[in-house]
Amino acid sequence: MADHESGGARRPDAAPADDESAGQVPLTKQDFEALARFRFGIRRYLRFSEEVVRDHGLTPQQYQLLLTLKGFPGREWATVRELADRFQLRHHSVVELVNRAQGDGLVEREAHPADGRAVRVVLTPIGQQILARLSTLHRDELRRMEGALVLPAWHDGPDATAAGPPAQG
Repeated sequence: MADHESGGARRPDAAPADDESAGQVPLTKQDFEALARFRFGIRRYLRFSEEVVRDHGLTPQQYQLLLTLKGFPGREWATVRELADRFQLRHHSVVELVNRAQGDGLVEREAHPADGRAVRVVLTPIGQQILARLSTLHRDELRRMEGALVLPAWHDGPDATAAGPPAQG
């Protein structure tokens, strides 16, 4: 589901826009190492997630849908438009995802009480059970990875060149 509104990523050989690099301090070797370490932690977590979700009969996108609905701010439902915004996907791609999840008994559509043109997407009891089981596994994995997903400490302050690598705690 790599359906991005922009139509894809910028080519690696394309020059950055003037406002992207103007006045920025170059990254240090430690910065690159920290970024690489963080990216590696993200990839490890995503691979774990993809495997455990598939082992439970869902696609990663279906798990993301269930989690987004349960974790939606202030409520446990969302419209397709809101889901498209959260996933950064086109409306029709989210409709297809919701259709598949509904066909699998994970979500259902309900009439929106305030807007007759919109529908609410909600979890079914089965969707709630599967989400609870999978989210517990994800939480436990994040606890195991505690040190691997630490935001990088940047070395771009005035004392960056003299400070050396950050203390590991």
